[in-house]
Amino acid sequence: MDNNYRILVVDDEQDLCEILKFNLETDGYTVETANSAEEALKMGVNGFDLLLLDVMMGGMSGFAMAKKLKEDPATRDIPVVFLTARDTENDTVTGFNLGADDYISKPFSIREVLVRIRAVLRRTAEKGGEQQANVLRYQGLELNLDKKTVSIDGEDVPFTKTEFEILHLLLDEKGRVFSRQELIDRIWPKDVLVLDRTVDVNITRLRKKIGKFSKCIVTRLGFGYYFDA
Repeated sequence: MDNNYRILVVDDEQDLCEILKFNLETDGYTVETANSAEEALKMGVNGFDLLLLDVMMGGMSGFAMAKKLKEDPATRDIPVVFLTARDTENDTVTGFNLGADDYISKPFSIREVLVRIRAVLRRTAEKGGEQQANVLRYQGLELNLDKKTVSIDGEDVPFTKTEFEILHLLLDEKGRVFSRQELIDRIWPKDVLVLDRTVDVNITRLRKKIGKFSKCIVTRLGFGYYFDA
């Protein structure tokens, strides 16, 4: 399973959130939790690849939260899997009519949850098809290789052509150390004189622009730079 998938678990049972978080992380996912729909919305759901959402919660229900997300173009394509003790036909139909990708009734086995999450993520990737192939992503950091744009948790960030190409190269070959000269050879035109200092300046600007992901661009003293995932 792709370790880059991020899942948000929203349930007002804190113990259940912790159990799901532990097992999902053991299966290779990056997981965050929220104990209410309001808390989840305050956190922001952009950048998550799937929401595991309880229906019956104090305050805003899971159905109401899903409806809100599906009405917003920025979040409507995020897969939603409902977790609920309500397993009547009407509730199931309501969930799917709201755009749910699956509906799991409590009590459930962790194994069942893991299998069904894998299936939803697989279907989502297949549905994305060509679009998925043209997006390079690490958690909430996304590069659209067709549009030449960068977004962080769904928010577009302005990048120069050089900054975009550097990030593209480092992210595409995560873990590989690139010397300054390699970056110059791969990024800049051959007829342009580029100093090592120019590379350092661009890396500094790049780190500032990607915010919380800046720590992923690591300096290996004496060798160069790499993206640490």
